[in-house]
Amino acid sequence: MAKQTWKPGNMVYPLPAVMVSAGDKEGKTNIITIAWTGTICTNPAMLYISVRPERYSYDLIKESGEFVVNLTTEALVNATDYCGVRSGRDVDKWKETGLTKGKANELSYAPIIEECPVNIECKVTEVRELGSHHMFMAEVVSVQVSEEYMNETGKFCLNDTGLLAYSHGEYRSLGEPIGTFGYSIKKKKGAKKK
Repeated sequence: MAKQTWKPGNMVYPLPAVMVSAGDKEGKTNIITIAWTGTICTNPAMLYISVRPERYSYDLIKESGEFVVNLTTEALVNATDYCGVRSGRDVDKWKETGLTKGKANELSYAPIIEECPVNIECKVTEVRELGSHHMFMAEVVSVQVSEEYMNETGKFCLNDTGLLAYSHGEYRSLGEPIGTFGYSIKKKKGAKKK
């Protein structure tokens, strides 16, 4: 396979497309769409978001020290895109998208987005000023999940929510499962040991 060499850049795709909700002590709130996010640690549960300092939500997060990562779905793709291309300085994204503010369990200023199937409440532990983006590292202090995705045995069926991904400028659905964790080494029934 022939290859081209490009200048250094981030080509790690797909990524989750999440809506991050934030608020401040004066009661201002906003939603920003972010794809630069991910897991840092399992125990304690930690994640990060990277935000440009010029974004409206940046100061809300930096001053309050908290935010909510709200997982998005195919049904929320329009709101997800809108919250990424419009500034909270100019519009009320809650009003324009019809999204509903909900109460966080453990945060004082950042609301959850009721329409999202998962709301991950976070408290900032460190801010790393890296260049174009600053990374907010945060501890997960509470997670809310929509009961409509609980099955009869009490399992939360996250993959039934229609999660949204972002890949190279496009929003994508996740598609059908093609395997499960560890399936490549799982012993087949009736298989003999070598």
